[in-house]
Amino acid sequence: MTTMDFLQLAGKNILVLGVANRKSVAWHTARLLLDAGANVIFSVRSEQRAATIAKLAPDSPCYICDVEHQEQIDQLQQAVSDSVDTLHGIVHSVAFADYSAGWLPFHETPRAAFLQAVDISCFSLVAVSNAFKDLLDPETGSVVTISISTTRMAAENYGYMAPVKAAMDSSICFLAKSFSKFSRVRFNAVCPGLLKTSASAGIPGYVDSYLFAEKATLRKEAVKTEEVASTVAFMISPRSSGINSQGIVIDAGMGTNYFDDQLITGQPDAD
Repeated sequence: MTTMDFLQLAGKNILVLGVANRKSVAWHTARLLLDAGANVIFSVRSEQRAATIAKLAPDSPCYICDVEHQEQIDQLQQAVSDSVDTLHGIVHSVAFADYSAGWLPFHETPRAAFLQAVDISCFSLVAVSNAFKDLLDPETGSVVTISISTTRMAAENYGYMAPVKAAMDSSICFLAKSFSKFSRVRFNAVCPGLLKTSASAGIPGYVDSYLFAEKATLRKEAVKTEEVASTVAFMISPRSSGINSQGIVIDAGMGTNYFDDQLITGQPDAD
């Protein structure tokens, strides 16, 4: 038995939402799923991103869906339903925040920007799950979203997205409970520490935060996007059948290492 056979994903239909480019968690996950023999169906926000998918996965279907609009979610559901009889999993890797007003203190967060971020980054998970509830395999269906390692760390340069992600983390629990009334579909979040992605590159001061986070890990090496994708693939697979309504933290031990000697003293460990 190969490693990929272990996941039991060959021939399974998996919808992946949110690929932006080849650096994104969604693409790294999709590539693993494709390698495991899954039938990956892509959903992206724009024609430009659809063109990216056409280059990365030319044999996979790709649909355009801006999750801010319910009618587009409904159209996506219809298109996927027309192509497959059953959906075995959904990977939700969608997030957006409008920082056009600049990086403000949290108490000055613009109402419209906050509500839009909740709509796209959090409520879209609820809306998509509801739209596909009759298509998801009632026995082995799995829905996985991408969160962050902690929503309790008040980092100034992350703006208001941590509270938005906190709402999504809570929604995971309520979706799992709600779906349990009529199915065994599982809902979980994978919660990575700081990553090198195109989205993170646009956050002021992110590099300094990333380098600090790397020092705080137990291994002194930052979390890799590939490690997050591997966890997502496992959580989508039937092999994780006992895990439901959880947030799986991928932070290389950072959350337990805030009092590391190197961080306190600023001196490297002796050889």
